Amino acid sequence: MTLKLTNVDSLAGQLVVSAQAYPGEPMRDPRTTAQVAASAVIGGAAAIRVQGIADIQFTRAAVEVPVIGLWKDGHDGVFITPTLQHALSCASAGAHIVAIDGTRRPRPDGLSLADTIEGIHAGSNALVMADCGSFEDAVAAAGAGADLIGTTLAGYTGERTKTDGPDLELIAQIAAAGLGRPLIAEGRIHSPAQARQPSPTASKASHPGCNGACDR
Repeated sequence: MTLKLTNVDSLAGQLVVSAQAYPGEPMRDPRTTAQVAASAVIGGAAAIRVQGIADIQFTRAAVEVPVIGLWKDGHDGVFITPTLQHALSCASAGAHIVAIDGTRRPRPDGLSLADTIEGIHAGSNALVMADCGSFEDAVAAAGAGADLIGTTLAGYTGERTKTDGPDLELIAQIAAAGLGRPLIAEGRIHSPAQARQPSPTASKASHPGCNGACDR
C-alpha cells in the first residue's frame, strides 16, 4: 500500500504538472507519460497529475514527487474518477492523491461525495483532491472531507462561464473563503505569466499535453 502523503504544505506556491494524452494521440502510452512526467520534475514540477491506472503505475516508478492520479470513464457528466471503485483503483495503482469529480452532481454509483471521500480514506492511504466547478462545489467538497480543492471543472459544469484562461475570479473567491484546504489553481493555464497571476497561496497546475487546459 502506498505510504500516506503527510506534507501537502510543501506544494504551496509550486507547479503541479498534468501529463496526459487522449486516446488516439501519438503520445498516448504510459511509458511516454512517465517520461514526460520525469522531464517535468527535472524542470521543477513539485507534483505530477496523470490519468489512467497504467499511467499512474509507470509514473510512480519514474518520479519521486507526489503523484495525483485519476481515472476518466466516459465523456459527459461525472467522468473524472466517477465512483468509489475507480478511486480505490487509482490509490491501489500508487496515487498519493486521488483526484475525483468534486461537484455536487449525482455520481454514477449513487454515493454522495462525502461517502465517496470517506470510502477512499477508509480503503487506502490516499488523500483526495476534489475537482470543483464553482465556489459552492468547493465549499461542499471541503465540508465533505476533501483534502485538497481544485478549480479543474470551472466553466465545464454550467455554473460558470468558461474563461479563455484560468478562472481567476473563482480562484480568488475560494482562496479568500478560508476553507482550510490547499487550493490548486487548475485549468486553461497557458503560460508562466498566467500561472503567476492567481493567489500565491494556491498551487498552479499546467498541462503540456493540452496547452494548459487540464483534464478537458
